[in-house]
Amino acid sequence: MNILEIRTLRGPNYWSGYWKKLIIMRLDIEDYEQKPTDKIKNFYERMQEVMPSLQTHGCSYKEEGGFYKRVKDGTWAGHVIEHFALELQTLAGMDVGYGRTRETGEPGIYNVVFAYFEEAVGQYTARAALRLFLELAEGKSIEQIKQTLADEIQEMREIRERVRFGPSTGSIVEEAESRDIPYIRLNDQSLVQLGYGVYQQRIQATVTNRTNMISVDIAANKAATKKLLGEMGVPVPKGFRIREESEVKSTLESVGFPVVVKPLDGNHGRGATVGIETLEEAIAAFHVAQEQSRSKYVIVEKMLAGNDFRALVVNNRLIAIAERTPAHVIGDGENTIQQLIDRVNSDPRRGYGHENVLTQIDVDGQTEQILKLKDYALETVLPTGEILHLKTTANLSTGGTAVDRTDEAHPENIFLFERIAKIIGLDICGIDVIAPNLSEPLRENGGGIIEVNAAPGFRMHLSPSEGIGRNVAEHVVDMLFPPGRPSRIPIFAITGTNGKTTTTRFIAHVLRGSGLTVGFTTTDGTYIQNNQIVAGDNTGPVSAQLVLKDPSVQVAVLETARGGIIRSGLGYDHCDVAVVTNIAADHLGLKDINTLEDLARVKA
Repeated sequence: MNILEIRTLRGPNYWSGYWKKLIIMRLDIEDYEQKPTDKIKNFYERMQEVMPSLQTHGCSYKEEGGFYKRVKDGTWAGHVIEHFALELQTLAGMDVGYGRTRETGEPGIYNVVFAYFEEAVGQYTARAALRLFLELAEGKSIEQIKQTLADEIQEMREIRERVRFGPSTGSIVEEAESRDIPYIRLNDQSLVQLGYGVYQQRIQATVTNRTNMISVDIAANKAATKKLLGEMGVPVPKGFRIREESEVKSTLESVGFPVVVKPLDGNHGRGATVGIETLEEAIAAFHVAQEQSRSKYVIVEKMLAGNDFRALVVNNRLIAIAERTPAHVIGDGENTIQQLIDRVNSDPRRGYGHENVLTQIDVDGQTEQILKLKDYALETVLPTGEILHLKTTANLSTGGTAVDRTDEAHPENIFLFERIAKIIGLDICGIDVIAPNLSEPLRENGGGIIEVNAAPGFRMHLSPSEGIGRNVAEHVVDMLFPPGRPSRIPIFAITGTNGKTTTTRFIAHVLRGSGLTVGFTTTDGTYIQNNQIVAGDNTGPVSAQLVLKDPSVQVAVLETARGGIIRSGLGYDHCDVAVVTNIAADHLGLKDINTLEDLARVKA
């Protein structure tokens, strides 16, 4: 069996009007064309043992067990591989749900089509599904197949975590999509364009094109933040900025225990150590913090008493508050620390990376350092009732938990948090607070502000482990696209067999004459107004997106040829005006488009 081609569709396409993200695997099943599944010894029984979850696939019977019945009665390899590809993604936490397999005009060659969430995962899944079929068909031991399957599912999870949007970016994109605001991913990280052309806005995680760079610099410098806030009457803990180990002792004498040691310019809790009670602990924490500090400066400050809260302010309004707790275990006098961690990780709400509400707790260097300072090991039996924090910070990404406290905030604290965001100047602002609670004013309960964060994470607010999840992304989209602000420019799409370029140029000329800035694509190049930006045949999705990404373009006129549609799908979700010049029997036989009806469907 041989994969002839794998194509990735990223927009509206020939195969589906709804599913835009599809893998097309052109597959030569070779000898298996003569061997449907009922002719392969024990294939049905072995498949059931390895993938019992396929019971849920209804297939053409549209009921549970339907796919099993098809396999038992006899179906072809391509069809089975399609279902394997769908179920592998489901087992890896990506339930996509759409697939189809179609014969081509060549004997034994099939197009296996299935949906994906992440492109890299989809491409990996195509090959993994083929391997699984061959291992089942060719008699590899069940135990070996199960182990390979488990390894490949974990690899798919890891690929997903590397390439997917994080929870914050993903929530903003999903909110935009729910409002019919289009998006374009501008790199392989979290830089995203919302909207088209002149109406576009950009985000990078929770930084927007409205975010003030000076404000980001202030927030990144913890000493500068504390000084500015302190001078404005905001309660902040006493602390100092140091750069040499020799300064640790004198600083501790001035501040007093317990202290927090953290990088001057760190983020996401990296390099921070809390609850330090001795000089030895402080020196060790100093070096950990300095490793994470670009400037090599470290903050040593008084540790406030209370709980850890994060307040989120968007567009100068308090949106959500979460109480955060670091990853921890509670001793029972019987189980070791490792056994207690395993028990916590068995919670079905915990998963790999961001796939579930909570993240599994990993034993890393930070955990090992905490255990060493307490003279513990993973084999230590923790005394009954003792709470052992396994991380120095309360980030959800390291196994921490969050409880929603939005509705408990005292009005004076709400005013304080909104004022802090204005003082620093951030449009999206995360404020870290240590206080016994937030139902009393901080000035009364001894609480204080320990940090202000640009690009704060949303996950703790979107999916707290306890309390109400807050759709904080809607407030970001409201800020970027207030009522009445459009997100789309008009799109004219021109296709057909003859006259596409002439029609495109004529429409662009008329629109330019009305005073609009026009971006258009043709077989001889991409143009903004009459300026050629790129030469060549620019009638595919990449060229279309070049026009839609240009911030000066008020209207797009896009020549759209069959090749780009078949290869990758359209470069936009829909157009406002569609022109089909004519459909003639031209270029038939390419990419399995064999009839005039096939070609008309592509062009449509």
